[in-house]
Amino acid sequence: MDPLHAIVLAIVQGLSEFLPISSSGHLVLVPHFLGWQDQGLAFDVAVHVGTLFAVVAYFRRELLAMSRAWIGSFAGGGLTPDARLAWCVLIGTIPVGAVGLAFGGLIEEKLRNPVAVATLLAFFGALMWIADRFGRAARDEYSVGWRDAILIGCAQALALMPGTSRSGVTMTMARTLGLKREAAARFSFLLAVPGIGMAGGYELLKLLASEDRAVDWGVMGLGVGVAAVTGYLCIAWLLRVINRIGLAPFALYRFAVAAVLFWLFA
Repeated sequence: MDPLHAIVLAIVQGLSEFLPISSSGHLVLVPHFLGWQDQGLAFDVAVHVGTLFAVVAYFRRELLAMSRAWIGSFAGGGLTPDARLAWCVLIGTIPVGAVGLAFGGLIEEKLRNPVAVATLLAFFGALMWIADRFGRAARDEYSVGWRDAILIGCAQALALMPGTSRSGVTMTMARTLGLKREAAARFSFLLAVPGIGMAGGYELLKLLASEDRAVDWGVMGLGVGVAAVTGYLCIAWLLRVINRIGLAPFALYRFAVAAVLFWLFA
């Protein structure tokens, strides 16, 4: 892969993984429009690792506190707010793991095309706008309970469909359940740690099972680094502005991209 292609695709992954606009959809569309060859499974694994590094680095203090509290909950430490949040993140990850194992291959085969991506961009963009416009804003991420975690986790499972957006659909459900905008984003990003880890692991398994395992380690490293830096900056920016701008600008962007795709391919 050309290093310039790697940089562009890594930036696309770093931005679209955390902005509610669908990273999988954009990784399908960008090479298609630019006439590039498919980037391959190895590069997909690399940029997923990069975005995982980004979210772990940004939330390192919270993740450390949650990990300690979660371990402490087994040793008589009780269910502190950090321990409860850690449990909710783990519970919220179960649905996407189950659906991915059962239907991941079928979803990728049937829905990895521009028209399907456009449909999902528009549909879930509309749901996101409605949830953000009419959702209550009374709760933070530490108020998330078991029921909330399961519902948000089920929403995350829908993001296996390219065009849905993992961050978008989880924030949509969180806003529907009454979380504040920043709290919805923060819980979505915390949920991304096991979620992106599982997605990267799944792609790694596919890579190991494929016949073509040739890896350009220089390009892979470039992809990891660019995706990590871009993702970190994206998280910081979104958390700083989301309470002010809301999710409507991202919904409008999704509608615009969907309209172009329908015009070109429908």
